[in-house]
Amino acid sequence: MTAQLVSSSKPRILTGDTPTGSLHLGHWVGSVKRRVELQDSHECYFLLANMHAFTTRSEDPLGIRRDTIEIVRDYLAMGIDPNKAAIFLQSEVPAIAELTFLFAMLLPFNRVMRNPTLKTELELKGLSEKFSFGFPLYAVGQTADILSFRPVGVPVGEDQVPHLELTREVARRFNQMYCSVPTDAEDEDHEKLGGVFPVPRADVGRVGRLVGIDGKNKMSKSLGNAIFISDSPKEVQKKVNKIFTGRQSATEPGDTSNALFQFVDCFIADEARVAELKDRYSRGDNIGDGHIKAELSEAINALLTPMRERRAQFEGRDDLIVDIVHDGTARANRLTEQTLLRAKDAVGLKFWPRTLAM
Repeated sequence: MTAQLVSSSKPRILTGDTPTGSLHLGHWVGSVKRRVELQDSHECYFLLANMHAFTTRSEDPLGIRRDTIEIVRDYLAMGIDPNKAAIFLQSEVPAIAELTFLFAMLLPFNRVMRNPTLKTELELKGLSEKFSFGFPLYAVGQTADILSFRPVGVPVGEDQVPHLELTREVARRFNQMYCSVPTDAEDEDHEKLGGVFPVPRADVGRVGRLVGIDGKNKMSKSLGNAIFISDSPKEVQKKVNKIFTGRQSATEPGDTSNALFQFVDCFIADEARVAELKDRYSRGDNIGDGHIKAELSEAINALLTPMRERRAQFEGRDDLIVDIVHDGTARANRLTEQTLLRAKDAVGLKFWPRTLAM
């Protein structure tokens, strides 16, 4: 059965993911946990950025489609409730593409390329000078993804904050250029001064960036350093055992700022126990990495067990997942068409209203 969502007076948020495969613990602590918390108090829209996936995987359309379905399965496993939040397809919301083109006129190319997240992605993916025109365009597209929904906030990981700052710049520039909002207006006043778009804030979770099991880079599927929410208990234990610390013995004083203790801080909920582990580890009080990794694995598996159980309910149910996404996309279109009409009116492009049918 699919959910019929209705309009809400709650504050609105928008965030999402590019389908690159199953979600992992970095997604959970960086953004998804916060989404689950907010879905009861906010009007929530969660984007499946399948068009953005083509910026680096245009030769693999079937893989993108498969990964899009898998992300929804992971959302549902992690506790996102389609009765409370709209999960929708970017490719089926035409207002996003139209606003992307309009917003591209507001951003100099060199400003887009200064985005540090964009630079990092180019380096990590080895694209160098070989990237397509669509790759930097997706940074502009993200501003349209967000502003199409006129949200007050965007739950993001720490690395996505530069993308959101670009969005905030676009909102200010549009409102000032086309809606006569004063250049010295406070961000929170833009809408009441006649701006089409709010200037959304970043809502970064308690853990803005989770290191991978390599102990160096951000957790990422492409780097092979991720623990996925679909991993079995044995797979979790095996991966946790790979977390590198460089410590040689249980009696050697250890650095509690290392990767292992970043995981401990994230996933062992008993604060007194965490404090005890840190104290003994820092003093080399006969406590080895293996002991801590065993406790950590137990804590991570306790978190993942209900997620695995929920995920199993949707295995082989692609039809149900498509129904959920169809309903969420219909709701997304109702809202974004309103936004697009207001934006077109502001720039003199409104000639008549339109209605989309799905």
